[in-house]
Amino acid sequence: MYTQIIRRLLILPILLLLVALVAFLFPYMSGIDPTSAILRSRIGEREQTPEIVAAVNAELGLDKPLPIQFFNWVDHMIKGDLGKSFVSQAPVGEILFRGLKVTFTLALVSLLFSILVSIPLGVLSALSPGKWLDNTIAFLTQTGVAIPEYWFAPVLILIFALKLGLLPSAGWRGPLFIIMPAMTLALRPISYFTRLTRETMIEVMQKDFIRAARAKGLSEFQVIWRHALRNSLIPVVTMITLWLAGLLGGSVIVEVIFAIPGIGRVMYEAVIALDLPVLQAGVVLITGLAIVINTFTDLGYIVLNPAIRLNQSDA
Repeated sequence: MYTQIIRRLLILPILLLLVALVAFLFPYMSGIDPTSAILRSRIGEREQTPEIVAAVNAELGLDKPLPIQFFNWVDHMIKGDLGKSFVSQAPVGEILFRGLKVTFTLALVSLLFSILVSIPLGVLSALSPGKWLDNTIAFLTQTGVAIPEYWFAPVLILIFALKLGLLPSAGWRGPLFIIMPAMTLALRPISYFTRLTRETMIEVMQKDFIRAARAKGLSEFQVIWRHALRNSLIPVVTMITLWLAGLLGGSVIVEVIFAIPGIGRVMYEAVIALDLPVLQAGVVLITGLAIVINTFTDLGYIVLNPAIRLNQSDA
């Protein structure tokens, strides 16, 4: 177990450095000239003279070899200096962390809603395998996987905002504004969590300790909720944490549709405006967060799962 933990922790900084390298090289790989992008944001379509280009290159260190530029850029990031936006001239760190706070709130609410809905559905489905309730839940979850967010979100707006007038259609100015975006983001997690809960519950219900619990005279409610569900939640919790990492970077469509100032919308606007400092730092932040969350999820799974610990001790 300890060998796996140390190995994962040693790999983590290497992965983060590779992510930073890809983000740094993004303008060059995509054919974007950083100097032209900077000047376009500063002087618009006016003529870019060689003197102006040389001055910008010297100002930002773009006249130095790429390896030196990269290590200087990483050094500034480690110190918390992510540069300034080409468009707004605001510090990139402030822009990204302001958006990340919004997206993190939205992701947590959608995950909480997913958990509250999916786990009871998964348990009900597992208790009646092959019956009408199980088939109905399976149909609903498969439908949830198939429905895209860009279709579901306008339907919610049409019903709850325009038709019934119960919820605001867009923005981020209070608790009511989070309901429809959270429901949209929760659609797929509910489907996956429900199916995984069902499968693990069916597997656990066939274990010897469940039969032993029933033999002791425990009620079916105690057997299911105290013993079966608790032991079937490890893979579900693992998937929940992985979904959190995915939602932080995958909520672009929802944030654009509902005009939410989250990290996804920030990145979308940076792409449109070719705001390279925001794009590069945003890629590092989002991807780095996903890698860190996934790594610590794996470590938690190693610690919590007795089978993995047993295999490690046998080895």
